[in-house]
Amino acid sequence: MKTDDFDYELEDWRIAQHPEEKRDHSKLLIMDRMTGEITHDLFYHLDQYLNQGDVLVMNDTRVLPARLFGHRPEKEESIEVLLLVEKEKDLWECLVRPGKKMKNNQKIIFGEGQLRGQVEGITEDGSRMIRFQYDGIFQERLEELGTMPLPPYITEKLEDQERYQTVYSKINGSAAAPTAGLHFTEGLLDKLAHKGIQQAFITLHVGLGTFRPVQVDDVKKHKMHSEWYHIGEESCRKIVEAKKKNKKIIAVGTTTMRTLETVSRNHGGKLVPETGWTDIFIYPGFEFNIVDELITNFHLPKSTLLMLISAFSSREKVLHAYEVAKKKDYRFFSFGDAMLLRKD
Repeated sequence: MKTDDFDYELEDWRIAQHPEEKRDHSKLLIMDRMTGEITHDLFYHLDQYLNQGDVLVMNDTRVLPARLFGHRPEKEESIEVLLLVEKEKDLWECLVRPGKKMKNNQKIIFGEGQLRGQVEGITEDGSRMIRFQYDGIFQERLEELGTMPLPPYITEKLEDQERYQTVYSKINGSAAAPTAGLHFTEGLLDKLAHKGIQQAFITLHVGLGTFRPVQVDDVKKHKMHSEWYHIGEESCRKIVEAKKKNKKIIAVGTTTMRTLETVSRNHGGKLVPETGWTDIFIYPGFEFNIVDELITNFHLPKSTLLMLISAFSSREKVLHAYEVAKKKDYRFFSFGDAMLLRKD
């Protein structure tokens, strides 16, 4: 299985540079993941495709203002630091540009010195392990000095930073948004609940894998980076009880999918409360235990996310759906339109 098998052509103008004015007014492509049959709708009609007793599972992670600009002591040039994963208290794995200036033991200053860092290690892939010191509370310093780490393909300024957060975001820790959830509004969630569709929450802090392309020719040789997750007792109970009643489990986004299937694999197909780290890589041939349907956005060519949804349906059906989406002028990537992979 080759990485090039998951390639497709996409013109730059199809990449959404800003979210829809109203979150739930994005387009929704509905595809039967078994037959490949496609229909089209708008996201605020999502309730028409779910049934009473089904469980909508969402990732409640919240994106940190994780892009920082600092400088070395007595130097003026700007150095960009992107926080990825907190490995232990105040020790973060970071992407740094220009990396060659940030060697072991190098110090860096942010703002007027309210936040400071020192490189304590360099990983095999070139990430820096930076130990931070700060005045007061770390989160407050980030809010003061950091900016939202938008993907590199978004070049327009985002005026409202909350538009890169889901309306149900709660737990700080991500380097990127779980973008399938950006389409939901409080009103739509209320409408779904009124129909009897249950809501359950997990947490997965989106990390390094979001920013790293697949760089090997053989898909099976790609290594995912680890991301922290948590699934609690209440969410487990809702999902397990729904499965017993043959109700559908709908994952909102690939991060939710990866969390549920990770825990299931860890426990012989069962879902239990758990906190841990996952580097699960889902590609065609993977056997799913928990998730029946998936809500997701349209993903980059040759990405692990495109491989995941191809595993959930098939590569041929998914790539055909992407061609249909282009003909229908769907918007792609983080601020783009949505796709529902169903199982009737």
